[in-house]
Amino acid sequence: MDPKQLKNNPTAQRIGHLLKTNRVAKVIELVLVFLIALVFIWLFKSSNNEDLIYNQAIIWLANVIMLGMVWLGIKIRGDSLKDFGFGFKTFDLKMALKIVLQSFLVFILAIVGFMLGSIIMANITGVPQTTNMASYDYLKDNIPMLVLTLLGVYFVSSFGEEVIYRAFLINRFIELGLKGKGGRFFAVLLSAVFFGLAHYGWGTMGMVQTGFMGLALGWSYFIFKKRIWTLVLAHAYMDTILMIQLYLGQ
Repeated sequence: MDPKQLKNNPTAQRIGHLLKTNRVAKVIELVLVFLIALVFIWLFKSSNNEDLIYNQAIIWLANVIMLGMVWLGIKIRGDSLKDFGFGFKTFDLKMALKIVLQSFLVFILAIVGFMLGSIIMANITGVPQTTNMASYDYLKDNIPMLVLTLLGVYFVSSFGEEVIYRAFLINRFIELGLKGKGGRFFAVLLSAVFFGLAHYGWGTMGMVQTGFMGLALGWSYFIFKKRIWTLVLAHAYMDTILMIQLYLGQ
């Protein structure tokens, strides 16, 4: 069903009204976005630890499903993508340069958050911790898979995760009543917790690292006036470095 059909569909209009006005409907939307993805992973992910590429594809598909549900929710509500930070009043070379420069700053903040998570975990446990990146072992010394993985990661992680865990979650939490400076703080904190838990496959260290990274990205979302492309670029820089490290076997 295309956006015009959704807009003129009575059932979609009723659901859209509920999503805009009813807190229970908003909570159900949040739960469904994540629950359906988790069920998909549970049903199709292989228990064979050697099926690395297949399992990675399943996780990516689950993220694509989440993106689709987020997009559907926006269209049913009759909202605009600009509400999530995708629009530009003007877009020219000056604006592009501004976004790129801001993305480097966000990248630095995200790296600091990531490192802070490492330090905190080391202090809590008293021993150095490592992130479990075994699911990416197929990348080592494999240039074709590195290129393919980067292309997938740019869409699923760099773009997809910023849409889901920053634009979608933070805005929906605010709609549920987390308004004002205090509310925005808890909205960012909750989105960071969700972001960390989503990386459960990376182990405890990975969840803490990405959780603190999520805090930095969440605050950056507000600092730079919900300009989501700034966060997407920053996330892409981090993903590129990570994938190259894994390719090199580090």
